[in-house]
Amino acid sequence: MSFLELAKKRYSVRNYKDRPVEKEKILQVLEAARNAPSACNYQPWHFIVIADDEEIKNKVAETYPRNWFRKAPVVIAACGDHSLSWKRADGKDHCDVDLAIAIEHMALAAADLGLGTCWVCAFDAERCHKILELPENLEVIALLPLGYPDDEKIPDKKRKSLEEIVTWK
Repeated sequence: MSFLELAKKRYSVRNYKDRPVEKEKILQVLEAARNAPSACNYQPWHFIVIADDEEIKNKVAETYPRNWFRKAPVVIAACGDHSLSWKRADGKDHCDVDLAIAIEHMALAAADLGLGTCWVCAFDAERCHKILELPENLEVIALLPLGYPDDEKIPDKKRKSLEEIVTWK
């Protein structure tokens, strides 16, 4: 499959089968993140895979109380390390940008493996930070549920035309 076909195949999955995800596939998704580019190659990321500890998984699920999220067999907490991230001369911290690149690499790798994901950013970040007992320099940027999609039909992804989003000069 071409890259463009993969990009079109990837969508936000909000319905998962009750089927565990093989560790080999989780490792492949994480390997995609490990190979993502980052500003100055600082790689300011840390990933917490929540798959086996049901107590932690349930507590993390409480930070984003949606039934579909709770049903995902795996949740990856994508954390940014602000003590490692590159800062532009005006102070702009590129940690979020670096994590966004790594997370989308994971989402595309998951789609390539027949898995589904969905970026979750509207969670209680402070509570999640405490549940995961993270040090102050780490911030949970996004939660990435991971599992086998249980969608009968892939949702239609409405996209703006190139004319609406591109300016040529």
